[in-house]
Amino acid sequence: QVQLVESGGGLVQAGASLRLSCVASGRTFRGYGMGWYRQAPGKQRELVAAISSGGRSYYADSVKGRVTISRDNAKKTVYLQMNTLKPEDTAVYYCAQDQAGTWGNPGTWGQGTQVTVSS
Repeated sequence: QVQLVESGGGLVQAGASLRLSCVASGRTFRGYGMGWYRQAPGKQRELVAAISSGGRSYYADSVKGRVTISRDNAKKTVYLQMNTLKPEDTAVYYCAQDQAGTWGNPGTWGQGTQVTVSS
């Protein structure tokens, strides 16, 4: 079993940057896809960015060009670098490990980290 712990959220002003981290413990990390999801109040959870075990990445249109996902397999950590943050980025951000090497089928979730962007 794997456990995921996110960190790096906070309250920032529009235009600022944040880097979220998700550290995994437990089973093998490198063979699984990883994703960052977010859920804003009253909205469904959505996939923001994902990275496959081979390093291929995906970005939602709403964040493309402002966000970069990366992984460090030696540290069992996945990062989400967010730049030029907007108030609409406000949400709880969750890290998830996919059940395979790609994304779209999350199996394990972290507890979430709050990101609040003020205008």
